[in-house]
Amino acid sequence: MALLTLKHKNADFFIADIFDQTPFKNDLASMEHPVFTLAKKPDLREIKYKNGDKEIKISPHFKYGLPTIFDKDLLLYCASLLMSEVNKGNTPPKTIRISPHDYFISTNRDTSGDSYALFKKSLERLKGCSITTNIKTNGRYVSQGFGVIDSWQIIESCKVKNRMVRIEVVVSDWFYNSIVGREMLTINRDYFRLGKATERRLYEIARKHCGNQKKWSISLENLFIKTGSSGTLRLFKSRFKTIINDDHIPDYRYYLDDKDKVTVIRTNGLGTNAQIRSELNLHDRAFNILSQLRKDTVSKANKLHKDSYTDWSMQEIATQYVQHMEKKGAPKTLDGSFLGFLKNKVKTFKKDSITY
Repeated sequence: MALLTLKHKNADFFIADIFDQTPFKNDLASMEHPVFTLAKKPDLREIKYKNGDKEIKISPHFKYGLPTIFDKDLLLYCASLLMSEVNKGNTPPKTIRISPHDYFISTNRDTSGDSYALFKKSLERLKGCSITTNIKTNGRYVSQGFGVIDSWQIIESCKVKNRMVRIEVVVSDWFYNSIVGREMLTINRDYFRLGKATERRLYEIARKHCGNQKKWSISLENLFIKTGSSGTLRLFKSRFKTIINDDHIPDYRYYLDDKDKVTVIRTNGLGTNAQIRSELNLHDRAFNILSQLRKDTVSKANKLHKDSYTDWSMQEIATQYVQHMEKKGAPKTLDGSFLGFLKNKVKTFKKDSITY
């Protein structure tokens, strides 16, 4: 399945202008935890998810089921508009008035009559679900059950086509706290061109956990749990391999090794697929180097590293050491060689540093 086509290349000037200046935002809490179902058909399950001491339970709307990850687009739209107020130094309102037509265009949706009918069901799911959780947003938690949005209402409609022209949405305290607390991340607009629910969820996970790092790793089983997928691990693995081969997820690329270890690579500026695989292999060898060092060597290395105030992480220094060994050959003693390399790096860093 290819990326969804860009439906509104010549979007309304006013709408395009708003979202050129206002990047789409996603809240950290729902990026971290599987709040939204990946099913496209009504999902009437009650979801319970636990990660460490964090717990969340989501009960579905009695008729339309759990809110889907495609329903979440409305939150991204609202968050982007409200965050623009925060960035101006204003306190945003919990209540926001939006045009469904503008929303459809901004999130790459059709503007047909069916879209309005589907949107109404989406609003019902977002309002009708019940969430209870101890996950805090902006240092606060909501003790009672709440919907993703508190309420919505049509404030203007088109009598000729029987469509909503303007609606009013009141976001939940839990979500609102994320906005005023700036617990948000900017997302790539190509997110709205991802047609598979799992692709969207995998993008969220990569954006949240890999971020601007070069790579991030997780076991396949833990990734399966974190996505909130409802099928079996075996089925998830099969679909995950297809998504890896399709390679549609913007800014990131997923890899799966023979031991079911998943690695996410930040693709921006990293070059070809072969170059990325080479760099991934280099990072793995650097990690192996660090794991082979004696405890006293690690202790000495950490002290040298801490005292140097270098911007390089120990992982980056180990990567440079692997490259150094490729040129010089294998050392007689790994511990002594690594400490010597680190001391030289620290000396170089101090000599090249400038104090302002």
